[in-house]
Parts: sequence; C-alpha cells; structure tokens
Amino acid sequence: MMTQALVTNRQAVRSVVERNIIFFKRDWIILVAGFLEPLFWLIAIGTGLSSFIGDIDVDGKLIGYTAFVVPGLIASSALNAAAFDSTFNFFYKLHYLKIYDAMITTPLSITNVVLGEVAWSVLRSTMYSSAFLVLATAFGFIESWWGLLIIPVSALIGFAISAVGIFSTTFVRTWNDFDYFGLAIQLLFIGSATFYPITVYPEWVRWIVQLTPLYHGVALCRSLALGTIAVDDLWHIGALLATMTIFGLWARARLEDKLLH
Repeated sequence: MMTQALVTNRQAVRSVVERNIIFFKRDWIILVAGFLEPLFWLIAIGTGLSSFIGDIDVDGKLIGYTAFVVPGLIASSALNAAAFDSTFNFFYKLHYLKIYDAMITTPLSITNVVLGEVAWSVLRSTMYSSAFLVLATAFGFIESWWGLLIIPVSALIGFAISAVGIFSTTFVRTWNDFDYFGLAIQLLFIGSATFYPITVYPEWVRWIVQLTPLYHGVALCRSLALGTIAVDDLWHIGALLATMTIFGLWARARLEDKLLH
C-alpha cells in the first residue's frame, strides 16, 4: 500500500514537471538565454579582471582569480535558474493563470504541486550548472575530479533556493514587490563570496553572509573544483539541507493557506 502511494506521488510530481517542460518547448529561447549569461561572465573575468588581480590564497593554496571565481559562477547559475522559476514564474501562475487552483481540483495535492515546481526548478538549475561546469572544465578551471560532484550540489542549491523563493513569493502582492527580490538576488550574487573571500568582510557581516544558501553553495562548489575537501563542507551541506526542508514545509503551508482559505 505504501509503495503504491509513493509511486502515485512520484507520478503526480512528474506531471507538474512535465507541464513545465511542455511549456518551455514552445519558449526554448528562454532556456538558451540562461546558458549564455555565465559564459559572458567567464569571458569578462578571464580576459579582464583576472589579469589585474592575480592569484588568490585559498586555504594556503594560490590559485588564479578566474579559477577562484568560476565555482561561484556555477553556483550562481543554479541560483538564477531556481530563483526565476520560483518567484516570477510562480507568481504569474499563482495569481494570473490560476494554474494551481486548477491543479488541486484534480487528484494532485498541494504537496505534489510544491514538490513538482521545486523539482522543475532543480532540473533547470542543474542543467545550467552542468553546462557551465563542462565549459569551465574545457577551459581548465576545474582542478579536481571532485568537481563532478558539483552537479548534485547544484541540484541541492536549486532545491534550497526554490523552497525559499516559493515561500517568499506567497507574500508578494504586486509585480512592484519583485524590485526587492531583484535587489536580494543581486546582493546574494555579489556578496556570497563569489568574487572575493568572505574574510574581506567585517565579522558581523560574515555572520549574515553565512546565513544565506548561496554562500554555502559557493563554498561547496569551490572546494570540489579545487579538490580542497574539508570537514567544514559537511556544515555547508547541512545548511542547504536545513534550508530546503524548513522553507519547503513553510512554502507548502503558505500555499495551502492561499488556495484553500
């Protein structure tokens, strides 16, 4: 009985993912555009900033600035994909298309809907990160075979960001509120040790940065890319798992409140 229920739930979640796939088959150019942004960043840094900044000390190991930044860009590509789907797209489907109102009139539950949307965000963020990982490897910026684990880490980043995004979007009233989302995403992108070590911050700022999911994703991707695996990486994994679990449950509760009350 339990096995049958699990199969049914997987099929329900898959149906939500398939709905998104069908939609993006018509607007595939949107997906392609997401692959190009990291490439532009890589070119700009590799041919510009890197020559001026020189090497960076990471745990006693000197590496080129581009090699330092690339893992952060991989993590950020996962952030951008998951954030777009779980905020702007989610808001449009919730308030304008009324897709979720229609979904819950079928055998789909609210849990199925949330997991399906998160699963799609994870799939999209993993595609972007994997493409960037292949590109970075081809250019010689991934220095360890541990770098292959960046793919599941990207999925974990996508899951955490998507859960936070859906939860936050349930509080959004109008499109104007997304100005704050754009600012938050830019602050995460710039300030999560993507472009410079966290040690450049004052102590109180470090504590704030370490509460953000992207910081933990960047730290994990950098450790894997450079092969500098340490016990601290378990803390980063735990932080991402806690974020996706807590905000995922909150997102489900908030969506239930909006759709059923």
